[in-house]
Amino acid sequence: MPRKPHEPEYTREHARGGVHANLPEIETWENQYAGYEITITIPEFTCICPRTGLPDFGTITIHYLPAKLCLELKSLKNYIVAFRNIGIFNENAVNRILDDVARACKPKRAVVRGEFSARGGMRTLIEARFPRKK
Repeated sequence: MPRKPHEPEYTREHARGGVHANLPEIETWENQYAGYEITITIPEFTCICPRTGLPDFGTITIHYLPAKLCLELKSLKNYIVAFRNIGIFNENAVNRILDDVARACKPKRAVVRGEFSARGGMRTLIEARFPRKK
């Protein structure tokens, strides 16, 4: 479909939008047990499309096998809420969340899943996994 004259092209700034945004720190606490998994569901995730400026809505699910540290939920909430004013593509948001979760708690493994509401008749599901395969 050809671009309309009034629509801007995607730029490098669009593609990189939000990837390096300054976000609140995700705090952790010392894990006391082994051999269990944690799933955190965040059903009201929002961010801004860096091209259109329109809001994107979705559910983020973080599933991880903790090693020595667990994610502290209040700081995680503050971190997630900070995305609401950031222009970032959904794919980048999911991958950024995975990177920040992995950096914070150094899990044995983790999956971040983003299920985004329909836009233009299409829904998007994105999964990113740690450790990342090369």
